[in-house]
Amino acid sequence: MAAKRKAFITGITGQDGSYLAEILLERGYEVYGMIRRSSSFNTARIDHIFGELELVFGDLADGSAMNQLMRTIRPDEVYNLGAQSHVRVSFDIPEYTVDIGALGTLRLLDAIREEGVRCRFYQASSSEMFGQAREVPQNEETPFHPRSPYAAGKVFAYWITRNYREAYGMYAVNGILFNHESPRRGPTFVTRKITRAVGAILRGEQDELRLGNLDAKRDWGYARDYMEGAWRMLQAEEPDDYVLATGEAHSVREFLEEAFSYAGLDWRDYVKIDPRYFRPAEVDLLVGDYSKAKQKLGWEPTVRFHELVRMMVDHDRERRTTEEHYL
Repeated sequence: MAAKRKAFITGITGQDGSYLAEILLERGYEVYGMIRRSSSFNTARIDHIFGELELVFGDLADGSAMNQLMRTIRPDEVYNLGAQSHVRVSFDIPEYTVDIGALGTLRLLDAIREEGVRCRFYQASSSEMFGQAREVPQNEETPFHPRSPYAAGKVFAYWITRNYREAYGMYAVNGILFNHESPRRGPTFVTRKITRAVGAILRGEQDELRLGNLDAKRDWGYARDYMEGAWRMLQAEEPDDYVLATGEAHSVREFLEEAFSYAGLDWRDYVKIDPRYFRPAEVDLLVGDYSKAKQKLGWEPTVRFHELVRMMVDHDRERRTTEEHYL
């Protein structure tokens, strides 16, 4: 019997990591997930598959740990999803954000190279790299103009991934993913903040919701679809970079309208604008062109905006207040 393929995931306890782990397990992989040591458990998103995974301690800030993990596991596929991924917070902790997002990627790539691991590498790149985009929609050829420390770090990670592909012949790809949400999205991200508030208001636990810029427009898709796309990128014959998106832009105000009206509420009765939630440099419009991924990978989104919002509201309607805060 052929040996199982091994996959190594950084950021496995996050939204994307949990969906990717499920997808890989369904396909018969042996899955290793890197977690950081913490005094409290943050594994709620993967608790339902806990017994099927191999969790290992490590940190993208620790190059020697990366080398040791690559040397001992010798994975067939590596998915680098680990990051300080909150754009607004990256303005408050820029050095840490860039250290993990940019240099963390370099440490992992170099560990693969130094240990001679013949694997395929996926880098989680971001639509935030386009920032103040010169064209709409954005595709793989659109120039980058990052507008946050998070985005600037992601631009470095994108180029170092391409550099290792070109310099060392590594199978290394960038998935340029536009915003992707789900019931597992962290509670401080605007979409989840909105749907959690809807649930709390319906239960009488909350009477207002504070938000920042309601005019920002984003291309919102379903996280599990995008992790399916990430897997497909590593199955292609040749390594390449791909945009994953829905091709539709919706404002935060539209997300509010859809979420609250679906629950029979008027968002204007509850929402207060709070200057604390505005970014020092805003990104007004991001919308992606996924035609390359559709043509070369056979990928396209299965869940669209309205269905996504309702899926999240349904989950947060049922969520009990005693549950872990990020689920």
